[in-house]
Amino acid sequence: MKRILIAALVWAAAGSALAQVNVSSAWARSTVPGQGGTGAFMTIVSKDGGKLVGAASAVAGVVELHEMAMENNVMKMRAIPALDLPAGREVELKPGGYHVMLLDLKRPLKVGEKVQIELRLETRDGKRVTQPVEVEVRSTAPGKDMHKH
Repeated sequence: MKRILIAALVWAAAGSALAQVNVSSAWARSTVPGQGGTGAFMTIVSKDGGKLVGAASAVAGVVELHEMAMENNVMKMRAIPALDLPAGREVELKPGGYHVMLLDLKRPLKVGEKVQIELRLETRDGKRVTQPVEVEVRSTAPGKDMHKH
């Protein structure tokens, strides 16, 4: 009985930490056979602030946080160790900016399917927590679809 109570308390504490981060508009760009990587995008709001320090997904051998930035008039992509999540502010991961890079894909990602990404977060007080996110595979950002005829 004591073990059940302890497990319930640990689960409740983890749940309250997760409830402090809201993820919306999560999507990943579809791929074609042979394509080794793609980006995942979303909007994150951390109620109390913290950092996104990593991610993982069963569909990719490697998952990294990346940013696109102008360097000597050339747009370059590079891995970053963490992304600050200021308290109460939207942090948008989008094409041409910050994003989650799914590399060494185990299979093509098809439009309409959903994949899981586990976000690795660090709270303001330094605790590490994870949050699963269901990501829809799309060819364009939500709301950006071209008109279909």
